[in-house]
Amino acid sequence: MAVPLRRLHHVSLHVSNGQKLAYDLVSKYKFDLFATRITGGSRQVAFRKGAAVFVVNEKPGCGEEEAGGLDGVTPKHPTGLHRANAGRQGDSSPSILYDVHPRHPVDSVSNVCFEVEDVERSFKVLRHLGCRFLVPPTTVEDKDGAVTYSVVKSIVGNVCHTLIDKTKYAGSFLPGFNVSERDWSSEKEDEPCPVTHFDHLTYACPRKSTHQVMQWYEKLFGFQRFFIESNEDVDEGFVVNQDGVGLRLTAMQYWKCSEAGISLPFADKKEPDCKFVIAESLPHQGRNQVDTFLEHHQAAGIQHIGLYTKNIVSTANSMAEAGVQFFSPPPAYYTQVGKRQEIEEAGHDPQMLSQHGILLDTDLQQDPSSQRECSENKRYLLQVFTKPIFAEDTFFLELIQRRGATGFGEGNIRALWRSVQVYMENERRHSDGEGSAKTVQSAQ
Repeated sequence: MAVPLRRLHHVSLHVSNGQKLAYDLVSKYKFDLFATRITGGSRQVAFRKGAAVFVVNEKPGCGEEEAGGLDGVTPKHPTGLHRANAGRQGDSSPSILYDVHPRHPVDSVSNVCFEVEDVERSFKVLRHLGCRFLVPPTTVEDKDGAVTYSVVKSIVGNVCHTLIDKTKYAGSFLPGFNVSERDWSSEKEDEPCPVTHFDHLTYACPRKSTHQVMQWYEKLFGFQRFFIESNEDVDEGFVVNQDGVGLRLTAMQYWKCSEAGISLPFADKKEPDCKFVIAESLPHQGRNQVDTFLEHHQAAGIQHIGLYTKNIVSTANSMAEAGVQFFSPPPAYYTQVGKRQEIEEAGHDPQMLSQHGILLDTDLQQDPSSQRECSENKRYLLQVFTKPIFAEDTFFLELIQRRGATGFGEGNIRALWRSVQVYMENERRHSDGEGSAKTVQSAQ
């Protein structure tokens, strides 16, 4: 029997320069720094925007010893407690809490943390199903109560999942972190940049691995297939095979599957929790961005995360003014037959969307009668990708706004992924050009 997940708690990034990423998340992507854990052996900083929480873990310095080998923590007995006091140099807690040091060669987004009802029970169930645990059930406590967590290795590259039980904790984040005094439960919405939660995560995986990944998540956590397109092939998934882009995309979701039910990001809202998408390249179609990710990341992993926003135009404009760059589709996208009319009928200005490369897709699965109604009743979504946020061409973010549409914009997918493809090709040509120039200089 699969372990029921309650909600996505946070996503962890492991980077070599935490200070730079912290600056970018705050100044460019408009996240708020709200919790820190600084010890002699680790630096963990949490950033929040609505229910979307990133925890940035700075990699240990060269030669720094990591207790517990691969695990990155000293394992505790399931019934044992240890107390974490953030910021105390003599702290006896592990070098990193709620995660492991992945020892990955490049910056990476490598942990997706879920809340569960009972960590020890989940540990027993998953271990019986053959899961590999990097951290056994471990309890951390402070003045606000106790949290129990464990870390399980996923089937995808360096990705692992922290399972966490917060039912006995009254604090605003996690024990061991120093949290700012701001009351996040009543935080006012950021009007210029209204990001509310994680919409989806996308894995870049090797060819012919999709079914294995899906089976793993279905068996262990009860994920179910989510069809990107109503008539997509059950075995083949949603195939993008044109304009030099050969991709297979398959989606999963967990929020409907748990017997215990899923806590939504906001109790008074109707947005579902996060979906997972698996992307793999098609054979014999030439090199594309999934291949680039696998090469630069040196393993399968999380390629991008979709941030849900209530106003994508305002959010993109706010981020762009702060220095965020976005992938842009071909200019003809906004002038092609039918697309301009589709954008205008949805109540948007094509020229305004084109400023930041925002794409719009009307939900074709809606009732035919609703298509004759006014623009306010049309179901559609808007999307745009940022350029990579690390030095390597690996991880990036997506902004997505849904107006009733539940999919991923099947009409947009080709244009979105093609815009990434063009960027990757240009970067590769630029890199090859620099290499040639250096060769000529050295020969002279």
